[in-house]
Amino acid sequence: MSSLKNSKIIQFFSSGPDRPAMEVEPEKLRRIFKRNRISVFLAITLGYGIYYVGRLNFAVVKPDLLYGNILTSTQMGIIDSALLLAYAIGKLTNGFIADRANIKRFMSIGLLLVGIINLILGMTTMFIVFVVLWALNGWFQSIGAPASIVSLANWFSPRERGTWYGLWCISHDIGGAINMIFTTVLVAALGWHWGFWAPGILCIVSAFVLYLTLRDRPQTYGLPPVAEFRNDPSPVAKKVDSVNHMQAEVLKNPNVWALGLSSALMYITRYGMYSWAILFLHEARGYSLIEAGVLMSVLFVASMIGEAASGLISDVFFNANRNVPCLIFGLLETACLAAFLLIPDGGRVLDYALMGGIGLALGVLVSFLGGLMAVDIVPPRAAGAAAGVVGMFSYVGAAIQGTASGWLIDYAKTEVSTPVSLNPNKLAEALSTVGIDLKSATNPALFDQAYDVITTSTIFDFNPVLLFWTISGGLSVVVALFVWNAGKRARGEI
Repeated sequence: MSSLKNSKIIQFFSSGPDRPAMEVEPEKLRRIFKRNRISVFLAITLGYGIYYVGRLNFAVVKPDLLYGNILTSTQMGIIDSALLLAYAIGKLTNGFIADRANIKRFMSIGLLLVGIINLILGMTTMFIVFVVLWALNGWFQSIGAPASIVSLANWFSPRERGTWYGLWCISHDIGGAINMIFTTVLVAALGWHWGFWAPGILCIVSAFVLYLTLRDRPQTYGLPPVAEFRNDPSPVAKKVDSVNHMQAEVLKNPNVWALGLSSALMYITRYGMYSWAILFLHEARGYSLIEAGVLMSVLFVASMIGEAASGLISDVFFNANRNVPCLIFGLLETACLAAFLLIPDGGRVLDYALMGGIGLALGVLVSFLGGLMAVDIVPPRAAGAAAGVVGMFSYVGAAIQGTASGWLIDYAKTEVSTPVSLNPNKLAEALSTVGIDLKSATNPALFDQAYDVITTSTIFDFNPVLLFWTISGGLSVVVALFVWNAGKRARGEI
């Protein structure tokens, strides 16, 4: 164990030692702290958004891969699940690691590796290679969220964390909007390969920017802990001996596990929309690839609004209690999904309204169920562990969705055969008008009869998969009710 701790790799990624406190005037100290906080916040928000570009791009290339007979829906579902299972395991382990890591190095190098993997994926058509590389992508992707959440816990105090956490959550949708507009246009113009190459290049460039702008813990720069700087000690902090002890307490907390299960069910809906909505809109609603990308960007923009407002709404109007808004927006998400299922063709206006409603609801729920409610009920130095446990549940749910949704789409599709009668005599007559005598150049007897040809087309039925997503969204609301007062108990209010 000693040799492991002393290894150069471990030392490189470990958080630095606390430096002696800066001996400067209070006003200058305040300016330095605020400047670093803003740098950290912008870095993790934009950086994590670029992480998303490096994994949501697969949804954009799916139609080309499907119609080009490169991959089937089931195979693409398996590839989705490979990333999400790796992400789930990585979210747990990297959450525990992030509590000890130098976030500046940990998060930027993770993004660099995401970019490299995407570049390689644009050069292959082999199913097994897609599975392996997309799983590796999932592992490195899992660094982004725990690293960001630990940075928030290190640089922002409890009374302001909900607001800043909600604002950080827009990173999901910054990445999603970039992907759905930028990547869809490139794929439509240049082909599916650029659906991997362009995000790969963007991730690599952004990794270097992230390294220059992100920061380790305040104490490693001679700055005070944020609780001291803001005079805002955590209401759930306990006098414990080590980070290990605090992380062990997280694993024993049933409310964290309940939040994880609720988040898992919500992520079935979330990643169902992320991964399959473009195909659904293209096949079932008649949208072109670019039109579907524009409509999906509405989901991401609405989600961005929900995430940005979520923490502020709960902090200001509900005294930092997340339960009531969580219930309201959980019901909104379920209702909008049910409307997509029950109204097969309600028109473009309704489609935009429903997609906006789902996006708004998902934005709030991702912020609350996906991390903030768990971070609220654990000590700040165990924030990464709490995010890891909830993240593991979330992406196991998303992984189940990937395979289940792909199978349901394949199971419900039908192959329709249509007989078509071809009359070569009409073709010969048409060509003769431009001076081409087809009959004399071939056997005239071939033109004396009609030929029957069978054409085959595929019709997709998305009702089973829409029902699956709707039920999952409803169950997420029910499970969340079991932790209704967890936040108040953690703060000692009841």
